[in-house]
Amino acid sequence: MKDLINKLYKNHSLIYKGLLFLCTSFLIVYLFPKSGKFRYNFEKGKPWQSENLYAPFDFAIKKTDEEIAFEKQNIIDNSVLYFDIDNSVESKVKNLYKEQFKKVFTDSLPVKAFQTVYNAGIDIIDELYSYGILNESYDYADTRIITLLADRTKKQDGFFGDLIKLDAVSPIISKVLESRELQAYKTNFTSLFFDIVEPNLTFDKSFTDKALEEELGKIAYTRGSIEKETLIISKGEVIEGDKYQVLKSLESEYESQVWTKSNYNWIIFAYTLLVALALLMLLLFLRKYRVEVFENNNKVTFIFFNVFLMVFMTTLVVNYNSEFVYVVPICILPLILKAFFDARLGMFTHVITVLLLGFIVPNSYEYTFLQIIAGIVTILTVSELYKRANLFISVGQITLIYIVAYFAFFLIHEGSIETIKWEMFKWFLLGGLATLFVQPLIYAYERIFGLVSDVSLLELSDTNSKLLKELSNKAPGTFHHSLNVANLAEVSANEIHANAMLVRVGALYHDIGKMKNPTYFTENQSTGINPHDELSPKESARIIIDHVINGIEIAKKNNLPDRVIDFIRSHHGTNLVYYFYMKEKKEFEETGREPDLTDFSYPGPKPFSKETAILMMCDSIEAASKSLKEPTSTKIDAFVENIIDKQIEDGQFLNADITFKEIQKIKKVLKRKLANIYHLRIEYPE
Repeated sequence: MKDLINKLYKNHSLIYKGLLFLCTSFLIVYLFPKSGKFRYNFEKGKPWQSENLYAPFDFAIKKTDEEIAFEKQNIIDNSVLYFDIDNSVESKVKNLYKEQFKKVFTDSLPVKAFQTVYNAGIDIIDELYSYGILNESYDYADTRIITLLADRTKKQDGFFGDLIKLDAVSPIISKVLESRELQAYKTNFTSLFFDIVEPNLTFDKSFTDKALEEELGKIAYTRGSIEKETLIISKGEVIEGDKYQVLKSLESEYESQVWTKSNYNWIIFAYTLLVALALLMLLLFLRKYRVEVFENNNKVTFIFFNVFLMVFMTTLVVNYNSEFVYVVPICILPLILKAFFDARLGMFTHVITVLLLGFIVPNSYEYTFLQIIAGIVTILTVSELYKRANLFISVGQITLIYIVAYFAFFLIHEGSIETIKWEMFKWFLLGGLATLFVQPLIYAYERIFGLVSDVSLLELSDTNSKLLKELSNKAPGTFHHSLNVANLAEVSANEIHANAMLVRVGALYHDIGKMKNPTYFTENQSTGINPHDELSPKESARIIIDHVINGIEIAKKNNLPDRVIDFIRSHHGTNLVYYFYMKEKKEFEETGREPDLTDFSYPGPKPFSKETAILMMCDSIEAASKSLKEPTSTKIDAFVENIIDKQIEDGQFLNADITFKEIQKIKKVLKRKLANIYHLRIEYPE
């Protein structure tokens, strides 16, 4: 049992990665559509590239969205409008007319014309209520069919144009009076009917909507069917018209009925295999080419989290409306990974993520092509993310790539630009602008995962920061030395394409541990008094060595990132404090004993990256260059060669990913910079 616990403890890092791998795989599969994929890829207007296709089973041919939309609109335009009619209103109006007629016409109406005029009023009422008067205005075409309901019973059919609006009463009065040559009484009739006419029709919206829903429910979503073993399309035949619709119907049938009913578990298993395979490739890439990242569980978690986040965001958008899929800023992924790690890791992870998204999005080939090209452009164009102009330029280039690639794909599919969807350009623009969100996202990730980006390094390189100001006050000589080393290291890093910003920051902070005992270091001894004169070589060496430990403590207290602390920890590697070691050795010669090397050696570790190796070289060269007397080009060349060759012989760069060719380039840079510092002229032959 104890052996098992020990074994688990030793392999806890690998166990964590395994659990992370499984959890991420299952979460991504959970987001995937739970349906099968049609095994053939086809595009409208392109030749059928596969073998002759026969119907594997009976299936119905689905109507196109346009056909269904046309049928629905036709039913809506020709649907019946239902109105409730109040039959009591007409008799009520006639009674009021009978009462009011005498009051209005008694004095002015001749006796012999009384009955004629009275009957004209009755005819007007009959005309107004032949279908009825609306209680309010409605915006329907005059040709729309109507049905009048009395107590929910059908009474009369007609057209909406037959119904009378309140503002159309006056024209009806004029029409009836004109037909009887009684225009002289129009004013009286208009005044009379203005007081007594009431609407008797009310629009029954709920009944109308219910009837419309019933009609819409009768729409057939299929037209015809294909029997099993029927030839659907031959190899080389152009996919268009009915052929295209039959293929779309078969594809839909595959992804719905056949798969979801009988093979659901197999689909989940297959998706899991493919997702696991993609994520495994990512892990193997880290294990093979980014060992430092692979061994850091926090960084592996960060990478997997970002892959899952992109899949999650894309799934949400596709489920809402697949037209918006390009609004998701996928190019944020390579930007973030390049900011925290490097371009190659960013590109590899981006490709893996886009391949996974191909299972979710429509037109997967087009989407994959566009996103991979955009990712390559992102990696190639954004070199210094902390420069805001670079990010804006990159966003413009990404958007342009989307537009150009989409335009090309559309021409291939349609053969012209007449029906191009210009709104797609709007989504590309929004997706490009969304990429600008990478800046606040990087800041959030730095706080959550404890990582450091070039943006933070730029802030740390400010010599007015609290810690560097404290260093300049307590140990001015060390501060000046750190500035010189930073300048040398930055130029050297640029020469071999290392991270210049990182090595500069590391150089600025590498000696902050000297603040604890500044006077024990020669660069800070301005009075000529050397406190080491009163100490034994062993005690002096211990104080010198302790500046590394003290520096780490100060850095952690001030929340410096681990990437910066690595420079403090490794800038002396496992070198000897050579001066005091030789002093101790000289004193031991009389006794015949040798001093213990561990008392005079730095604890390490040795430099484990190009950047930390550069700092060790530049630190040693800058510090030792102060002892050069009457420097010449020849002396400087020999001086640089001796110091760096000694470090190589001691194996200080064995763990660093740096080549001899790169070391030679660094030597040339340091020789040139030292020559500039000492203002040397060209040595002419005697």
